[in-house]
Amino acid sequence: MKKYFRLSLVSIALCAACIGVFGQAKKADVRPTNYTSFVAPFIGTALHGHVFLGANVPFGAVQLGPVNIKAVEWDWCSGYNYSDSTIAGFAHTHLSGTGIGDLGDIQFMPTTGDVKVVSGNLADGYSGGYYSLFSHKEEIAQPGFYSVKLKRYNIGVRLTTTTRVGMHEYTFPKSKDAHIVIDLQKGIGWDHPVETFIKQVNDTTIIGYRHSSGWSVDDRIYFAAVFSNRISNFAVYDSLAKVSGAELKGRNVKGVLSFNTTAGEKVKIKVGISPVSMDNALLNIAAEACTWDFDRIKSDANALWNKELSKIAIKATPARMRTFYTAMYHTMIAPSVYNDYNGDYLGTDKKIHHNAGFTNVTTMSLWDTYRAQDPLMTITQPERVNDIISSMLAIYQQQGRLPVWHLMGSETDCMVGNSAIPVVADAFLKGYKGFDRELAYEAVKTTAMGDRRGLKFVKELGYIPADTMTETVATGMEYAIDDWCIAQMAKKLGKHADYEYFSKRGKNYVNYYNRETHFMRGRLGANEWRSPFSPFVSRHMKDDFTEGNAWQYTWLVPQDVEGLMQLLGGKDTFVKKLDSLFTVKGDMGNEASNDITGLIGQYAHGNEPSHHITYMYAYAGQQYKTAEKVRYILDTFYTNKKDGIIGNEDVGQMSAWYVLSAMGFYPVNPANGAYVFGSPVINDAVLKLAGGKTFHISVKNNVGSNKYIQSISFNGKPYAKSYLLHTDLAKGGSMVITMGSKPSAVFGVASASRPKSVY
Repeated sequence: MKKYFRLSLVSIALCAACIGVFGQAKKADVRPTNYTSFVAPFIGTALHGHVFLGANVPFGAVQLGPVNIKAVEWDWCSGYNYSDSTIAGFAHTHLSGTGIGDLGDIQFMPTTGDVKVVSGNLADGYSGGYYSLFSHKEEIAQPGFYSVKLKRYNIGVRLTTTTRVGMHEYTFPKSKDAHIVIDLQKGIGWDHPVETFIKQVNDTTIIGYRHSSGWSVDDRIYFAAVFSNRISNFAVYDSLAKVSGAELKGRNVKGVLSFNTTAGEKVKIKVGISPVSMDNALLNIAAEACTWDFDRIKSDANALWNKELSKIAIKATPARMRTFYTAMYHTMIAPSVYNDYNGDYLGTDKKIHHNAGFTNVTTMSLWDTYRAQDPLMTITQPERVNDIISSMLAIYQQQGRLPVWHLMGSETDCMVGNSAIPVVADAFLKGYKGFDRELAYEAVKTTAMGDRRGLKFVKELGYIPADTMTETVATGMEYAIDDWCIAQMAKKLGKHADYEYFSKRGKNYVNYYNRETHFMRGRLGANEWRSPFSPFVSRHMKDDFTEGNAWQYTWLVPQDVEGLMQLLGGKDTFVKKLDSLFTVKGDMGNEASNDITGLIGQYAHGNEPSHHITYMYAYAGQQYKTAEKVRYILDTFYTNKKDGIIGNEDVGQMSAWYVLSAMGFYPVNPANGAYVFGSPVINDAVLKLAGGKTFHISVKNNVGSNKYIQSISFNGKPYAKSYLLHTDLAKGGSMVITMGSKPSAVFGVASASRPKSVY
């Protein structure tokens, strides 16, 4: 008890400092326009969007929101789907837009009546569980805020957060049997408890932890919960069995807090989480949530969102504004903070690291986000880019290679390739210096020179034999992208031998091209290919591709479009085959991945390997075809409806494609510092850049069927190129794009105006 009395004194001191911090931040965060009013968090919560719904702040450690009973099924990967009408608790961690369910840590559920300690299911008719029905008519979601009415108990729930603290407010009816269940057994999807602990410290404080295994094989979350009301009784349970005492360690631990409430009485809870310790969880509360004023915390969360959303100030129709700012909002849920207020974090080596000098982050869906979300962050989040790269380099030092799909201090090795490499390379080549640049090169080279996941064959043969593992074509082609990126870093550093070596490996995609079928294909040997072969069929996790087929993967060469064009037989053949991609019909088979959605012919916008393909026409001097396809996707596959994202959000990538493309450009090559023009649907956009600079995009005559770029002026001078370099954008300036109803005869046609792989 003395230990926690000492912490409370520290809390008081920190709280006094915290008031000043909040006061200053609140004044600085005032904006003349309420950008958050255009965010509709329910977009993407239906069908396969899998987005997180609840309260959080940009890139926050806490994602506090509802968990439905069906949170073990695929469309409930985030814990919530709009089709559901049940709530089994409010958890403090969630994923957003993934294809695998995990997290759902530290679930709270307010109840009345007889104590129940399992969530139950719909079939039991309430008799065997504590879940409640709810109505969407009594549900509100806004950036940094969520509220709902639990029908079964007549309890109003309001949630908001700071970076590391979730704040609950429960409005109870009059009851002598008011309870709050803290369920440390439940998780989402694959997540299962390994060891859990709960303890009552005093009549207003509960502490504990939850160690679990799932997608993240070793997820450790510590928590502290401070209550505004005195707890009249506290009971602990091991699964269903009540256990004597005020603390318990086990696998399926739960705690039930009881109160006597008057009608309309509010019980507020501040729940701090930490990857390190219960002590740090208490310190996080003291540092970030030193007030019981719920509306003040909510207002501060809203201000943080307004600040981030204002970094791109657009003018558009109300419907387009909602789609745009909701997409932008979705790009800032992750990567999420994974350290404490004092800087402590849990490393991939499972050691506690202190005084790191950067904000450690997790939830890195790199196979998805290296394509657009990470490049977008180099524009809108320059201060966070250094933290992200530094976090990756720390992971490299702790596990001997860069992260693949990092989640809560664990390497999941999910998805193919080493997609941290393009992200590190992009930041390096764009001149970011807030990380160890020599270590960055060491990390990408060491990662690429390993033997894991087919790299041994890449080094020996230049391809991965199809009979050695699954997904060999997808894996090998992602490695070729990675290797091209390393070559550019080597060139920048004057490492000529490395440049030559990795440039050669960056061409390894040619080793998967079968000249007989004219598609990328699984290769068994020098002159032997996997048979039978169909460019349409996709066998999820059983063939040579990852969530796709040969029609889609033949185009996965964003690092060398000119080389691919030559491989396919030249410009005309390239364009003809590209045209066919968007029109050809074929059956992918019964074993195709659920992720292959948003089809135009065999182009699949609902999955990331297709995301750059529409922009490849510009490399052949037919930018107008890019405009046609991009405009169709912007208008058709992104809407204001609950199912308004055509596929899994994938931790921001689907939305990042929209944000960039809506403004008129997209990074085909993830690390060459160039953006290819498409067909803007935003008529006016001001990007706030590092150093107080701005980049203003004004689109003229952008009405009706005017989807084709006719001409561009940049800083008042004619601009003939169908691409924009990041170095020019980062300097600030103004660009005027004039649109028309017919393809221009000149824009983007000449060889000198077309995008290329190296500038």
